[in-house]
Amino acid sequence: MALRAGARGRVDHEARRVMLRRALNQKTARHLPWLDFLELAQSLNCVGVEARNDLGRPIFDGIALGQAGKMARDRGLRLLGLSEVYPFNDWNGERASEVRSLIETAHAAGAETISLIPRVDGQGTEDGLRQKVLRDVMREILPMLDGTDVVALIEPIGFDKSSLKHKAELVGAIEDVGGPEKFKLVHDTFQHVIAGETEIFAPYAGIVHISGISDPDVPLDETQDAHRILVDANDRCRNIKQIEAFLAAGYDGAFSFECTEPSVQASPILEQEIRRSFLYLETQTRS
Repeated sequence: MALRAGARGRVDHEARRVMLRRALNQKTARHLPWLDFLELAQSLNCVGVEARNDLGRPIFDGIALGQAGKMARDRGLRLLGLSEVYPFNDWNGERASEVRSLIETAHAAGAETISLIPRVDGQGTEDGLRQKVLRDVMREILPMLDGTDVVALIEPIGFDKSSLKHKAELVGAIEDVGGPEKFKLVHDTFQHVIAGETEIFAPYAGIVHISGISDPDVPLDETQDAHRILVDANDRCRNIKQIEAFLAAGYDGAFSFECTEPSVQASPILEQEIRRSFLYLETQTRS
């Protein structure tokens, strides 16, 4: 029997759906205890999660590191990474201790990566200086990674005051220091847009952070960093185009929601809203 037009439309809609490797950054559901966060990610069919140390409470809510990692793995989830050290390229003894400690924590928990964020205070931005400092600091970090399977992820930040704004600069440093087996980049779809970038450097990407800005009346600049939401049809960050570019380049990593808008984080129907946004991306993306 022939399908009705509406039924054909639904079949076609599902047929072109791209199945993304979904992931969830703990910041998106920052109020949930570790166990509840893991169960949310499992319910959403995520491949993994990113844990954070900047939520105003102990990482993993104080659960023993090995146990916290096992809790994720028992639910079929990879512990994709731990965030973060900031500002990693303002290097001193304290920063070295913070990076070493995060690497050790990741190794003990079975996390695959750590995240390092550059300074965004307008200092260290001079041409020549910022590139030298970046390489010098990466060379300091390199031996800290020895004996572990942990990869250091560095996230370019697109703000005007950022000391590492463009991914091309980071890729050059990665090639000079250790290579992509030791260092990779975080591609953030919001940061990519406000930096005015076009190239994605998929082979160097360790993870892709996705989030959106849908308000048509606000400037796409650093003031919106604290208001990044789940992606919808009004998205101004071109998430779908960026995801398509990654898939076309053969990227097989995760796409992780990192949302910072308080009303999203505190939503009583957060699971429904995240699921709806993932489905929107998957049905609109062309492989």
